[in-house]
Amino acid sequence: MTATRQNPRIRYDEGCLAAHALNVMGDRWALLVVRELMLAPKRFQAIRHGLPGITAAVLTQRLAQLIEAGVAVHGDGLYGLTASGRGLMPVLQAMCRWGAGHPGHDPRRFISPTALVISMTAMIGPAGGLRATAAMWMGPERFVLRLSGDGVLQVEAGEGPPADFLLSGSGNSLAAAVYGRTPLTRMAQEGRIALSGDAAAAQGFVDLFRLR
Repeated sequence: MTATRQNPRIRYDEGCLAAHALNVMGDRWALLVVRELMLAPKRFQAIRHGLPGITAAVLTQRLAQLIEAGVAVHGDGLYGLTASGRGLMPVLQAMCRWGAGHPGHDPRRFISPTALVISMTAMIGPAGGLRATAAMWMGPERFVLRLSGDGVLQVEAGEGPPADFLLSGSGNSLAAAVYGRTPLTRMAQEGRIALSGDAAAAQGFVDLFRLR
């Protein structure tokens, strides 16, 4: 029996590097599990919360595969990513940009908090020298987003130091705030999001993001 047949995870019997990457990460849900771990380690149930369509059995299997592949690690009840796993961030960003230009995207479907902020790192437009520190709270998941003068958006999990403004809501409501056209103050008045801090700075920040 060949080595290829001994390994059930090898589905593409090619020397192509793209095929090799798909042998490692091509199982259903695998890349989305990595997405949920990209910004911070999480417990099993927290990962499931960000992937409502996955079963516990499938998530257990995918995590085991990612650990075996050297993409993820597990310790003290938390799952996290290795340097190899974190190296998939540009892949996720490229997929966000590609998906934004492909017809059929439905933003009414579930959007996890982590998915939203990763998409923001991919979909930010020219910042024109704008600097901002934003806080985004979505239930138990909280992030600080720092926009530098050169237009690079850095995201950190956690509350961090005081920000210029705070946006609170669900992943879907804040996605509508970031990518939609309704002014933030109106969304706050309607109770769709919560906004505190510098409202003008918040509006200028979200105006940088477009799906098309």
